[in-house]
Amino acid sequence: MTTRVRFAPSPTGRLHLGNVRAALINWLFARATGGRFLLRLDDTDAERSTEEFAASIKGDLLWLGLEWDEFARQSDRFDSYYAAIERLKEIGRLYPCYETAEELEQKRFRQVAGGGPQAYDRASLRLSETQKRSFEAEGRKPHWRLLLDHREIAWTDVIRGPVSFDGAKLSDPVLLRADATPTYTLATVVDDIDLGVTHIIRAEDHVANTAVQLQLFDALGRNTAALTFAHFTLLTDAGGHNLSKRLGSLSVAALRDQGIEAMAIDSLLARLGTSLPVEPVPTLGELVATFDLASFSRAAPKLDLEELRRLNARLIHGLSFAAVADRLRRSGLDDVDERLWNAARSNLATVAEIGLWRDICRGQIAPKIDDREFAATAARLLPPEPWDEATWQNWTRTVAGATGRKGRELFRPLRLALTQREDGPELKILLPLIGRARAFARLSGETA
Repeated sequence: MTTRVRFAPSPTGRLHLGNVRAALINWLFARATGGRFLLRLDDTDAERSTEEFAASIKGDLLWLGLEWDEFARQSDRFDSYYAAIERLKEIGRLYPCYETAEELEQKRFRQVAGGGPQAYDRASLRLSETQKRSFEAEGRKPHWRLLLDHREIAWTDVIRGPVSFDGAKLSDPVLLRADATPTYTLATVVDDIDLGVTHIIRAEDHVANTAVQLQLFDALGRNTAALTFAHFTLLTDAGGHNLSKRLGSLSVAALRDQGIEAMAIDSLLARLGTSLPVEPVPTLGELVATFDLASFSRAAPKLDLEELRRLNARLIHGLSFAAVADRLRRSGLDDVDERLWNAARSNLATVAEIGLWRDICRGQIAPKIDDREFAATAARLLPPEPWDEATWQNWTRTVAGATGRKGRELFRPLRLALTQREDGPELKILLPLIGRARAFARLSGETA
């Protein structure tokens, strides 16, 4: 049987790193097993779902390299949900309930106060037909609940191992709201059946949902023995708190705007919470080759944005010019050639920072000069071109002999005059790129 997995975001916000981790794990599993990756938009929340968010989700996934093999959206599948509702009614597994939201809240409050289980008390099962007609005469429209079997629900989770729930302690879930819209619980199970999902890989906050959904799978005729579940631990921030889609700084769009590379995000999220080392991996194919659900730990991994930035820098340091050339041209940096890229890349935190070194080597900067006499002497001693990597050592040796300076006293003022910066690539590499004319002008105190 072909492996089929799904990533099912709600288009009610932008993807953040917690969402992306779920998508990436499913995508890697599909590719590692020769399976299919389904993108399904869970957009039954018509008030909050937007086409803008749907488009941004697709765009972010494609930017990360996570192309899908199939696409579906729940808003196109209501006929399937209503057919499932009718089937559940026919077999006696769905029953109408007439409590208002306020009445249900009062019940929950009393259950909490009494220390009892917070589950629906099945009061509506005891209603007579007369009582139901009376509620409907008041204008109440029922919501419909799945009648759970009060038995043990158990499965072996790929990551968590054996898991079991007492069905008697679970609340009968609402499958159809009073406004006749299906709930997540119903829609996701019907979709997983119709779309042939074989492995449900998602975060551990869905473990209790799985217990309920297993009974719903059974009721709708899906062989649950052929389903595999894996629940991975949730990412937390540095303080141990769960991530939220409202944390805009962790959205894919925000990180992309900050210059974070797609493969830096993929490299980090593929390895966080596993026994494998977190390191820059140049391609998704290499991540696929090492992917194994068995490597995932039960401990909650902490997401450190500084670790992501360090990973990003390490990834960039290994990028060839060919890998960035098209992007540089699209960004207006078409005068950055391979020689300049190779000279500066080990000092870049983002690809866009090459623009700084382009300006230093090819553009104009105002020099920083503390001792004009020393700078003028250094300018006078500049050798004629052509220059190569030996030029810096030969020139500074001559300047040292003429001025008596050495070490930091010699090199720091030359670097500041030539680049404005205290740090950067080795000047033996930069000096030939800057050229004699610019170097002479800057040592003379001119903007060049």
